[in-house]
Amino acid sequence: MAARCLRSGLGQLFATRTALGRGRRAYNTSQAFAEVLRLPSKQLTKLVFPLQELERHLVPGSRPDFHLKTFDPSLEDIAKSDGVFTATVRNRIEYLSSAVSLDHAPDLLCPEVCFIGRSNVGKSSLIKALFSLAPEVEVRVSKKPGHTKKMNFFKVGKYFTLVDMPGYGYRAPEDFVKMVETYLKERKNLMRTFLLVDSVVGIQKMDNIAIEMCEEFALPYVMVLTKIDKSSKGHLLKQVLEIQKFVDTKTQGCFPQLFPVRFLLSLLCGIFILFLPQPNSTLDHSGSENFLHFK
Repeated sequence: MAARCLRSGLGQLFATRTALGRGRRAYNTSQAFAEVLRLPSKQLTKLVFPLQELERHLVPGSRPDFHLKTFDPSLEDIAKSDGVFTATVRNRIEYLSSAVSLDHAPDLLCPEVCFIGRSNVGKSSLIKALFSLAPEVEVRVSKKPGHTKKMNFFKVGKYFTLVDMPGYGYRAPEDFVKMVETYLKERKNLMRTFLLVDSVVGIQKMDNIAIEMCEEFALPYVMVLTKIDKSSKGHLLKQVLEIQKFVDTKTQGCFPQLFPVRFLLSLLCGIFILFLPQPNSTLDHSGSENFLHFK
């Protein structure tokens, strides 16, 4: 898996925003993202690029290993990709099926990405936000942890299939380990795993088990930090630095950059970044990578 080089400088970021707002657009953006583009520059940066906002609180040069430039899409790229999760006649986004084991999973040829995380980490909420431009797709979000009991498969146009895995930990299915381990190990078209970690509490014992499975099976995976709006900046920065150190020193298959996400209740939308998997892609950080970003 590879990451595209940074289009350096916030100057370009704001220039891109200006360009998006004038003249005839070559593409459409969702109403939610258009609202984000109208935010003041400082608030926009904080919202869309939270790691850059956190970087301001570090002593310059004190953490050269803090990966902010590995994957840094421009606003133009983000806007272009907005349509990937927008349901249209030509871009069908729909629930396919559920399965309690790999034997019952749909036989699909397109690339697959899966979301996995501890119970109550915010996985269903994130997936629901991703499908906010596909109103016919129902993703149930429960206040009680452990609501998801099966692997749920969703078709995202011609691009890929998204798989919502049951949460581990509290109220996890009795056969959770067998279900998830078999899927991660044997699913041939699985191209990327998104491992969600609660940024408030950091990496827990159960998270380590999931990380060990990804490492053992040589799976390219991304660590997504949820609930970044639930902590003070100081606590969040401490957690980010600790998790970044863990990724740098304890993992081989994890993408080097963390992906923090927050829920934008005031905008009725969420901003999240995904990688668009390509067949036979590997965890090579030197090439180019397509990505998706939404809502």
